[in-house]
Amino acid sequence: MKQFLPITKAEMLSRGIETPDFVYVTGDAYVDHPSFGVSIISRVLEHHGYSVVILSQPDWHSTDAFMSFGRPRLGFLVTGGNIDSMVAHYTAAKKKRSDDAYTAGGRAGKRPDRAVTVYCQKIREAYPDIPIAIGGLEASLRRFAHYDYWADKVLPSVLVDSGADLLLYGMGEHSIVEYADALRAGIPVSQITGIRGTCYLTEPKNTPFGAAECPDFKQVCENKTAYAKACRIQYDQQDEVTGKTVIQRHGDRMLVQNPPALSLTQEEMDAVYALPYMRTYHPSYEALGGVPGIEEVKFSITHNRGCFGFCNFCSIALHQGRKITCRSQDSVLKEAEVIAAQPDFKGYIHDVGGPTANFRATSCEKQKQKGLCRGKKCLAPEPCKNLTVDHSEYLAMLRRLRKVKGVKRVFIRSGIRYDYLMADKDDSFFRELVRHHVSGQLKVAPEHCDAAVLDKMGKPHIKPI
Repeated sequence: MKQFLPITKAEMLSRGIETPDFVYVTGDAYVDHPSFGVSIISRVLEHHGYSVVILSQPDWHSTDAFMSFGRPRLGFLVTGGNIDSMVAHYTAAKKKRSDDAYTAGGRAGKRPDRAVTVYCQKIREAYPDIPIAIGGLEASLRRFAHYDYWADKVLPSVLVDSGADLLLYGMGEHSIVEYADALRAGIPVSQITGIRGTCYLTEPKNTPFGAAECPDFKQVCENKTAYAKACRIQYDQQDEVTGKTVIQRHGDRMLVQNPPALSLTQEEMDAVYALPYMRTYHPSYEALGGVPGIEEVKFSITHNRGCFGFCNFCSIALHQGRKITCRSQDSVLKEAEVIAAQPDFKGYIHDVGGPTANFRATSCEKQKQKGLCRGKKCLAPEPCKNLTVDHSEYLAMLRRLRKVKGVKRVFIRSGIRYDYLMADKDDSFFRELVRHHVSGQLKVAPEHCDAAVLDKMGKPHIKPI
């Protein structure tokens, strides 16, 4: 029988778990849906035989909440939630938000600023020697020295301030299982340094050979050119085929980023999305009005990951990566059937997308063996001559989805790269997109029309027809 993971000690004991393998701390309310990173990672661990309990939005003013499950057998996992905690708290004008879509009842203030750091520090107070691994968007995008908009200065890697042992960046299904297996085998966390998709701090004398070195923390704080060089190195080494280990000195310690984790194969990705998600928020939140964040994704389907668009303003290349990976049509169809069977489903699948909805394959054959071109974009300033443009498989999948029993309409609400669409000589997808899959508004990219702005964005110019 499917059930939520435990969020209280009483629930944990009722499952026959006396000591959990992992306590997973999150800045979000607990929603067991594959659009939420906590749900995917916890279900993957469960599938591999590990017991996981969820510590959702703990009171960070003392250590009491962090000790509520007792000392876990293997360690703590920490994430700020689906979005950065600072983005959850503040507008672009640095004003406090009045609500939080990832908290029960939409209530603001249930997580601290820079939640990953605060949670880790409290765990260290409670259990000074416990292994702590951090991940999710907040940790992943703060893994190197980085400019913090709210503090208006360059901050060190989140590993430095948090005191965590290991940082899992990007898509973590492979790396979390390797990490858990290593801990279970009795390897000290200080010696778990070889997992792809992870970062750790070490003494400079232990720095691995052959790494690409970024300007150090002091340099990037004082010099904008050094900061730009560091960012370029980080992006250049982000390909899973060609990427090297990257290092950046932080005072008397060296930050080491191992090469990116290998992408999930289609079979692995299908298996991840077939795990027994409850597909909604924990019932304890019902009396508080539920969790608003589920509404946008409850009847949506993610069919791909990654984006070779590589826009200058976007974090996807540094987090999910530029390589496109996708689920099989059968996997997507099975999820649609699960959605259609839900009692509150009204017949409308809200989205079949991902970072870019109409990317369903790698941009060219070369990158499958040799990786993506370093320092180049597939679509800008002009589409690459080797670009493969083909919507046929995506279109075939949409046609199958439209025939699922109980489904009235299938919409696409993720962004469409219309420059990619226009490069397709076959207009069948465009015609069916307009006829069947637009709910009233269609998100498109590029999102501007001025050439100077598009240059800054890393987008192609819009040419007159």
